[in-house]
Amino acid sequence: MAKTRPGRRDVTSYTIRGTNKVVRVGDCVMMRASEVNSPPYVAKVLKIEADKRNSVRVHVRWYYRPEESFGGRREFHGAKELFLSDHFDIQSADTIEGKCTVHSFEKYTHLENVSHEDYYCRFEYRPTSRVLLPNLVVVYCKCEQPYNPDTLMIQCEECEEWYHPHCVGMTIEQVKQLDRFVCPDHAPVEEPDHAPVEEPDHAPVEEPRHPLANDYAESKPCKN
Repeated sequence: MAKTRPGRRDVTSYTIRGTNKVVRVGDCVMMRASEVNSPPYVAKVLKIEADKRNSVRVHVRWYYRPEESFGGRREFHGAKELFLSDHFDIQSADTIEGKCTVHSFEKYTHLENVSHEDYYCRFEYRPTSRVLLPNLVVVYCKCEQPYNPDTLMIQCEECEEWYHPHCVGMTIEQVKQLDRFVCPDHAPVEEPDHAPVEEPDHAPVEEPRHPLANDYAESKPCKN
């Protein structure tokens, strides 16, 4: 943790201007973006300090949105997904707009209701080296993509694998009408219908053969 500079003192909390919300060390906060109409920055507060005039600054560790990382946003990234970075900074506490919660990925997927203050994190990002950790994650479906909690998936009752509807040729409306689902790899194979072969009620009459008839035409196998 950074040392407190001369003329400043550590404080235990900060009340967001114009609200009664109190920020403490360890909290996650939304901070005003530098660009108009942009979503707020998200950071974790590591330290709060004030000077003699009670001007408060916060030491933070930034979260990055997928589109802010090298490679950008991909299909499996959820709308509320953040990457914890190793980018540390010091900002004026006046830029804090509100508090938020950055959940673990597992906890986020079990939330009954997701508010605008809820986010989740399952990756760490190194902006300098452009590295995303971990570099190996569990993948699902035929497309072999990590799970996106914003996207509907269905589970096969046979293999218990999860699939995106469009990857198995279905629409969301069709999926909602299903009582059970079996993926194409485990769906029962339908036997083709065969018409019954009728046995002749008399011996076939042998046709007269031409002297030059080819022996290959004498008898041809037939499928029963």
